[in-house]
Amino acid sequence: MNRKKLTDHLNSTFKTHLYKDYGPNGLQIEGKSEIKKIGLAVSATRESIEKAVENNCDALIVHHGLFWKFHGPRAIKGSFAKRVLPLIKNEINLYGFHLPMDGHMTLGNASFIAKLIDAEISGGFGDYEGMPTGVKVKFKNGIKPSSLKNLIEKKLNHSVIHSSPGDEMIYSMGIVTGGANGGWRGCIKENLDAYLTGEISEHDYHEAKEEGIHFFAGGHHATERGGVLQLKDHLQEKFNIQCVFFDSDNPA
Repeated sequence: MNRKKLTDHLNSTFKTHLYKDYGPNGLQIEGKSEIKKIGLAVSATRESIEKAVENNCDALIVHHGLFWKFHGPRAIKGSFAKRVLPLIKNEINLYGFHLPMDGHMTLGNASFIAKLIDAEISGGFGDYEGMPTGVKVKFKNGIKPSSLKNLIEKKLNHSVIHSSPGDEMIYSMGIVTGGANGGWRGCIKENLDAYLTGEISEHDYHEAKEEGIHFFAGGHHATERGGVLQLKDHLQEKFNIQCVFFDSDNPA
């Protein structure tokens, strides 16, 4: 397919024009104009880029791209060059979708987890500059905290840290994947019982528990595989284009 067609579709799907973010969303490095094979990964690491080259991909779509405001201007040298140069040399288009992929109601990271644990999505959750960064869910009959922890671990295939305020049944939960440690405070405002993200800090462990919020942390990478996996299926079905997912052995 044509690069412009793919770019327009992705930008429209993820509503990139509505999001303010920590870096650019959409096409980050321009490559071939005709795309026959797409690679997808959580992050644009040296490993995922090398796999895209090895698999003759014309595009690589990731959740974590290469350019971030907190890095500032960067010289293309050292380890950073080893990420950038293979993409340019092989004319591989690099796309990155950060917060738009977190908050998407059907193709997002949080919505994927909701489906995994068979919870009903009741709306958007989290907020960054006026846009949702996750979803809130309901458990129709409630679920025991220990059962929910075990379920998340099984579905994510990753250990879960659980800050528990008690054994009361959980009926609602906010989900914002990745490193959204402080997002649990939104559960107080929306009267939710629990919160799920990827990482947890020492002070959030105590503060969430003291506020009566169950905090589940299932790993940054593990909670953010779902967006690109859903996008892979979406692109294959809509455009009949070959797609391949490159996973990473990342316990963080």
